[in-house]
Amino acid sequence: MRHPFLAGAAVALATAVLAACGSSAGSGDGGGEAAAGSAPSPAASPTLPVAGPAAGTPAPQPRKSDAGPEEPAGDITPATGSLTKKQEEYLTGRVPKGMDPAAVLQTGQETCDRLRYLVKADRDIAVGSIVSGEITDAGPAVTHLCPQHQDLLDEASLGYADGTYEGAEIRPGRYRAVSPTTTCGWQLTGAGGKELGSGSPAAGERVEITVPESARTFTSTGCYAWLPRGENR
Repeated sequence: MRHPFLAGAAVALATAVLAACGSSAGSGDGGGEAAAGSAPSPAASPTLPVAGPAAGTPAPQPRKSDAGPEEPAGDITPATGSLTKKQEEYLTGRVPKGMDPAAVLQTGQETCDRLRYLVKADRDIAVGSIVSGEITDAGPAVTHLCPQHQDLLDEASLGYADGTYEGAEIRPGRYRAVSPTTTCGWQLTGAGGKELGSGSPAAGERVEITVPESARTFTSTGCYAWLPRGENR
């Protein structure tokens, strides 16, 4: 489910990201260096994302599973300049045969840029965007291009996106919905389908739940993403 906050933020983020990445593989967010031989254009002061109506969907990103035949690791060379070791590691297994690696690298650097601007606006939303899948392939991008955001990945790994979770997927503890929609609803059930708790909070209401040890199923719809409270981390 696409969240209205990030959907509206896409326009503002696209302007800042394209300014930073326009004529080269981009600067990343402290992780990857720009390909040699291309001078980055000076970026204007970034505009932080604001809430607004839906504004389309993000461009698809090449993945190992759907990018088609891939260039061998030793043949990953950009049309101009060179790559750092971390950039090469990010690109391994991601470059479709015949594509300029710089184009693929830019998608990872844009992911780092989006995380950086979201963190400035609201850290919870940045983590929630990883949990919900709004920002795809965040793991490889952070690992190789902007490792300073590893803490976002670590927290996201403990959260829940909308959906149904059962058995070993259930992690007892306290959780909070970072940006629930007006249709947010949740339910916890135990053995034999016994209801342990449920709710449908009012718009704008702060939502926190406790997932008990006895929970066998947790279902969430319209709540966007649940993040662990400090004591769960």
